[in-house]
Amino acid sequence: MPEALYAGLMTGTSMDGIDAVLVAFSGGRSRLVATHSVEHDAPVRARLLEVNGASPLAEVMTLDALLGEQFADAILALLEKAGTPASDVAAIGSHGQTLWHAPDAPSPSTLQIGDPHRIAQRTGITVVADFRRRDLAAGGQGAPLGPLFHQAFFHSAEEDRVVVNIGGMANITRLPRAPGTGGVSGFDTGPGNVFLDSWYARHRGGTYDRDGAWAASGAVSAALLDRLLADAYFARKPPKSTGRDYFNDDWLAAAGVSGHDPATVQATLAQFTAETIAAGIRDSLPTATRALICGGGARNGDLMSRLQAALPEMRVEATDEEGIHADWVEAAGFAWLARETLAGRPGNLPSVTGACARVPLGAIHPGSPGE
Repeated sequence: MPEALYAGLMTGTSMDGIDAVLVAFSGGRSRLVATHSVEHDAPVRARLLEVNGASPLAEVMTLDALLGEQFADAILALLEKAGTPASDVAAIGSHGQTLWHAPDAPSPSTLQIGDPHRIAQRTGITVVADFRRRDLAAGGQGAPLGPLFHQAFFHSAEEDRVVVNIGGMANITRLPRAPGTGGVSGFDTGPGNVFLDSWYARHRGGTYDRDGAWAASGAVSAALLDRLLADAYFARKPPKSTGRDYFNDDWLAAAGVSGHDPATVQATLAQFTAETIAAGIRDSLPTATRALICGGGARNGDLMSRLQAALPEMRVEATDEEGIHADWVEAAGFAWLARETLAGRPGNLPSVTGACARVPLGAIHPGSPGE
């Protein structure tokens, strides 16, 4: 079967930048052709953080246009790096930047910005975007959307596995090796890097705690950890998803972090992330023997050590070991979802999102025809 090229764009709840990948798909195989990452300019990131969930419409639309241009820039830089003409790319799957995700509201809604019309116009490539709202329309949570891709590329007939994506939020995909054990499912376990990044920025002035070095220097507060873990979200049964609209600095302040040594808080937040992920794995697939980690958390040595300590019965390792670099799994997943949409195939799993049916995801924005 000949290979087909698709591009994927991802910018997650950490709001740290844009990941772009060029992936060749052939049947059930994938090959990363090229990757490109660019950090958000500091003023843009500050505006995104400020606009999240509570800002005038004019600012939202301005950022929508601005990010659309930046996504187009990222794709053009990716293609130049790969030496690949735009005409060779079947489509771009663009997740967009999530500003709002409220699947449990009386009128469930979600919003990802980054104008796909501008990406299609600038690149000439068909763009598939706005993946989450169709699942919400079918009664689902609109998230997580990675599990079908994880099933296609990380499933093993030899062992029970989980795939753990640790971005701003963390989610897991349950991949039992055999049918009859509940099938593929997944859900958001809660905060991933979101509090680690925001607390570090507040007290150390950077964007993230490199390799978890600051967290490793502190001692966990058992009392604070217990308060964090007491939130009702963690006792809820899947399907469930969450985001910055719930787990934000106001939530953290209400948990009583003030008065603690900042390094103690950072260590406790790292332990909090590790324990909520571990609890989600144990509750959903206690027979798993391998946890494959992707997202920014896979590069946090302290967090990976805490996860391994919390899951002593499992091998905890990055998805690199299975052929897809941990940094690029999410973007590759949306490239693959674009392929599924163009083929008319559904991209959601009701066992994951709670939707009433499997449905195709995203809206298709045709590329510009060549002159």
